[in-house]
Amino acid sequence: MSWSNGSSNNYQKGTLIRRAMISSLQRFKSIDSTSIAAIQKEIDYLLDTLEVLRATNEISNDAFLEAGAIQGGLMLILNLLSQGISDDEANSQLQRLKQRAKSLNDSYPGLDNKVESLR
Repeated sequence: MSWSNGSSNNYQKGTLIRRAMISSLQRFKSIDSTSIAAIQKEIDYLLDTLEVLRATNEISNDAFLEAGAIQGGLMLILNLLSQGISDDEANSQLQRLKQRAKSLNDSYPGLDNKVESLR
């Protein structure tokens, strides 16, 4: 019985790690030039939301800066798509950004929930 609860807790912790700033990125399973408008919309959302969270002291300046790197990564992908980058390269960049977002949770647990709470 105790093992089952521990297993459940580990599953929940794993879910939290996967969610760090990943909700925004999970909206994009695969991207191409037709994704430009959706990516821009997500960039705008992250920009506004992170600013609100920082201004209301929901997140620290450090969390704001590190989370801003995810928003900046999306901006880079958007620019590359606008310049005609291949779909494969764009998706490769997206996967790298998703990995970075996963590691962000190690430093700022709950950040994804705060970002998504304002959606």
